Amino acid sequence: MSNQYYDYQLTLDKLIRKAALIYPDVEVVHAPPGGPIIRSNYAKEWDRIQRLGSALEELGVSPGEPGKFGSRIAVLDWNTIRHFELYYGVPMYGAVLHTVNVLLAPEDIIYTLLQAQDEVLFINEDFISLARIVTSLVKSIKKVVIMSDELEHEEVSFDGVKVYWYEDLIRDARPYNFPELSENTVATMMFTSGTTGRPKGTYFTHRQLVLHAMSVALSLSAPPINANIYDVAMPLVPMFHVHAWGLPYIATLVGIKQVYPGRFDWGWVLKLIKDEGVTITNGVPTILFNLLYHPDSPKYDLRGLKFIVGGSALPRGLLEEASRRGIHVVQGFGLTETAPVILLTMEKANMRNWPEDRKRELVLSAGLPIPLVDIRVVDGQGRDVPRDGKTMGELVVRAPWITREYLNDPEKTRNAWRDGWFHTDDIAVWDSEGYVWIMDRAKDVIKSGGEWISSTRLEDLISTHPAVYEVAVIGVPHPKWGERPVAIVVPKPGQKVTEEEIRNYLMGLVNEGKMPKWWIPDKVVIVESELPKTSTGKVDKKVLRERFQITLE
Repeated sequence: MSNQYYDYQLTLDKLIRKAALIYPDVEVVHAPPGGPIIRSNYAKEWDRIQRLGSALEELGVSPGEPGKFGSRIAVLDWNTIRHFELYYGVPMYGAVLHTVNVLLAPEDIIYTLLQAQDEVLFINEDFISLARIVTSLVKSIKKVVIMSDELEHEEVSFDGVKVYWYEDLIRDARPYNFPELSENTVATMMFTSGTTGRPKGTYFTHRQLVLHAMSVALSLSAPPINANIYDVAMPLVPMFHVHAWGLPYIATLVGIKQVYPGRFDWGWVLKLIKDEGVTITNGVPTILFNLLYHPDSPKYDLRGLKFIVGGSALPRGLLEEASRRGIHVVQGFGLTETAPVILLTMEKANMRNWPEDRKRELVLSAGLPIPLVDIRVVDGQGRDVPRDGKTMGELVVRAPWITREYLNDPEKTRNAWRDGWFHTDDIAVWDSEGYVWIMDRAKDVIKSGGEWISSTRLEDLISTHPAVYEVAVIGVPHPKWGERPVAIVVPKPGQKVTEEEIRNYLMGLVNEGKMPKWWIPDKVVIVESELPKTSTGKVDKKVLRERFQITLE
């Protein structure tokens, strides 16, 4: 038997090489607020990424191999074209790209760097002060590379750490001949947002990222998104957060124009959507809210924009406003540990003649499993619950791109991977069509008198009140029922709403058969300031529970 066949490896270089060859003139745009707009393209980016490879060699970066990590390279940056280049150049070299969540508390940022044992730190110049603190405490970091749009720069020094400038390294470097890597080489590393404790480390191989990009791209090519080469993508998920949900890889795979807006300024983002013809973007509901309710928003026609929402439940009121503005919204679901996408609200052929309002209702679900994803919804004994859209259980999943373990934490790994399934800790129902509805995080579901109340479903219903701007529902201890719901409501600017009005509104929904009466919150707290958010833009219920320690009788 001949052994002369080519053992094709699913590595990230296959995405950017093809884009440079087939779509060389398709733009990759760097457009930070207040800065110069840089118009690159896939051919130019491939050249810069090859030069980045030589820069990494000059920095003494060591490549890895299956079962062995290469040098860990940390990045503190916004959504920039240089971040895009690092998405490819570092893993293609054989090193591990550690995208650092810049919105974490400094203590947690330092914790993640200590856990990762990073050796080189790439930073946007906005983070020079933070980097000085980091490098004084994380002794594994020996070199810092500063990224800037400015051609001229003052000398910057760090105690005991050598400093380089990104553009100087790229300009003076020769194109690097990237090695043929095993697809099982670790490519990226990141940490969870730490809402329930210290951030947990995860990592992903080239094979996992390529399969994830292919599966999500295939799913987005289906209705209602119908993504294609004529689209223009702008990631509004921070690039430090779970690969920006894969959009920089997916857009490159498909060969579509990409726009990187730098640090998020929502008035500037709205202008870029118009000026650059952006048609696809993504983000948590807070980001969609910012686009819809920014003071400049009424000046812009958002019809036709395709918005992939995830990260937390999509409030019905927000979906209705987005639909009124002509935005096509689909909802996805995933975790940091799942790279992240495992579900999307794709349409099925049997829905072709469904009325639009019925299709739109499905957008409030987490969607269907995308290709190569297997799911179950199970009870406490690991048995499948009925697909009746009512019986709640835990969502468990299998897919080629789920993290294999938590970094340096075998106990959490064993707890997550039980019986050969990854346990998400999300409480869900599934229906006869196969759609999954996330009812709550296990830690957020309200257990009242032995029954479960979905805080996200209750938030969704309250959000439809015309005066509600934001809402969060938390469980509060109760001497008889164990827990009861308390709603924290922020009114829309210039409007007022009372606890009695919210309770009467919900009673009307009870009378319409849209919710059970016992779900009505025992207390509604009206606050004027926006609700606290996590580093990824979700409402921080841990903070709310600490802030509203209410006694119920």
